[in-house]
Amino acid sequence: MKWPGQPEASADSKIPTIVAYQKGEAKYFGAEAREFLEDEDYEIARWFKLRLHPDSMKLDRATKSLETPPLPPGVSLVQVYSDFIRYIYRVAKRFFVNNTPSGQQMWNRLGNQIPIVFCTPNGWDIRQHAVLTDASIRAGIVTEGDADDRLWFLTEGEASVHYSLAHTQTISWLNKGTLFAVMDVGGSTVDSTLYRCRSRSPLILEEVCASACVQAGGIFIDRGIREVLERRLNGSEYSDPESISLMIHQFEQKTKRAFDGSQTVNVIQFGSTKDNDEEHGIIKGKLTLSCEEVEEAYLAVIFSIADSCNTLLANYMVPYLILVGGFGESPYLRGQLRRILGERGTEVVTVEEPSYVLFSLFKEMLTLLIRKKAAA
Repeated sequence: MKWPGQPEASADSKIPTIVAYQKGEAKYFGAEAREFLEDEDYEIARWFKLRLHPDSMKLDRATKSLETPPLPPGVSLVQVYSDFIRYIYRVAKRFFVNNTPSGQQMWNRLGNQIPIVFCTPNGWDIRQHAVLTDASIRAGIVTEGDADDRLWFLTEGEASVHYSLAHTQTISWLNKGTLFAVMDVGGSTVDSTLYRCRSRSPLILEEVCASACVQAGGIFIDRGIREVLERRLNGSEYSDPESISLMIHQFEQKTKRAFDGSQTVNVIQFGSTKDNDEEHGIIKGKLTLSCEEVEEAYLAVIFSIADSCNTLLANYMVPYLILVGGFGESPYLRGQLRRILGERGTEVVTVEEPSYVLFSLFKEMLTLLIRKKAAA
């Protein structure tokens, strides 16, 4: 699925949680809204998921320097979620109608009966669900009368275990009695759950203890690299907010995804051949960072993730941890967790399919939710 504003070559079905407003009205979303981050004519809502996190999910070491960006003037958190949900629903509907045989007829017949599944952090509860329900009603995708039947909430931990078992290269290690953990490392949260396999066929899994959810993820790396860039470029003509935001975007798109800790030189391609400042390491539109500078952006986040994981596993001998999620694809994170958890005898198992194929598991999750509702 391709979102508006996404590069033609991109196959990523994820969308940045950014909304560009003008005078309280949502104008652009996702990749399109990113183009207006430094435009004074627009007010930007971003990282708004952080505003909904309960205090129990926050860890000082990773988030002490993170200031959640303010919402646009006169725009509430519920309105941002409502606008964003309405946009996602509209684009998803258009994709379905245009790419499904008899799509419009099917939508006309079944559109007002479609279950809508929200995958939420393990640490969210009824308060956060109520905000999403209110926002969905305001967005017009459900009504007050059918919201309870059509809006279903699934924890990211539950979704992750089905996703990971479906897309690991082999599950020959999974047998009756096997103890294993699943860690979903996303943009702003890390959800970790410990399971015991009660039966392999049919697959029956039991949660061993309460799952963990902490506020740590990919956006904190971006914040960390911003601090590195601001310090590195102090006194440079490229220290303005627009240039640094462009560098961070290029870092997130390329450098961060390739960084594994072995590169002595890490290049951020942000400008043209006319952009030069040799004193600050910029040559022909490329800024060069050392391995140590990039690692600095990771340190607090890696510590928080490892600390959360060690706390979850503290009282158990866990041979396997399955790592999933967008930031879980980071080569550096994978390497660090393998080193840290290897010391306690836990093997990190990764999912080889990119995270956007999560859509293919919708049927499985839907079946799971139907069973849960039937048993309630």
